[in-house]
Amino acid sequence: MNVIEAALLIAGKDLRIEARTREVTVSTGLFAVLVVILTSLAFYVDDATARLIAPGVLWIAIAFSGVLAIGRAWAREREHDAMRGLLLAPAPRASIFLGKSIGTLAFLGVVEAALVPLVAMLFHVDLGPALPLLVPVLGLGTLGFVLTGTLFGAMTVQTRSRDLMLSVVLFPLVSPALLAGVVATREILGGGPLDEILAWMRILGAFDLVVGACGWFLFGPLVRD
Repeated sequence: MNVIEAALLIAGKDLRIEARTREVTVSTGLFAVLVVILTSLAFYVDDATARLIAPGVLWIAIAFSGVLAIGRAWAREREHDAMRGLLLAPAPRASIFLGKSIGTLAFLGVVEAALVPLVAMLFHVDLGPALPLLVPVLGLGTLGFVLTGTLFGAMTVQTRSRDLMLSVVLFPLVSPALLAGVVATREILGGGPLDEILAWMRILGAFDLVVGACGWFLFGPLVRD
């Protein structure tokens, strides 16, 4: 079994479980919606100020809900010692990293599909002209977040303070992607120059490539017993 086939099997397993339980998408989605609503009530002053605040609110909601999604995705492997079964399966270790990343990316994609229109409505943002650039920025930023979280989330499966450990390790490492995503989103919603937006997108793409390569080669040693 090659890496891609094994990764698709692992991702398919996670997606089938989620289709039955709705556990990850519902919990992370409700949390993200709550963050957006509370911040809109706390910081809304006028339309101009709201459009400046909207990018930060969007990415904060994505970051916090992403930590919940990654933590819950790996918690499933902890139950009944399923992680050991994955490690003993006749499949490359990189396929576990890739499969879990695909599953978590799908979970966050569903959450973001509901989150972006909500932010636009509460902060009076016109999404029509922004979508062609906003979608790839969200995709690149979320991909980098998921790849980093998947790589280090596996390390916390056997630790007692899993959630704390994941947050402490994850947020400093993904800060470049979050910062680039916030600035790129701000420029898109504010009508910034295309060259500057593309420059931030290239930074996000480079971050994804570096983290993806690190996960591909380092996941096996990190989860080794």
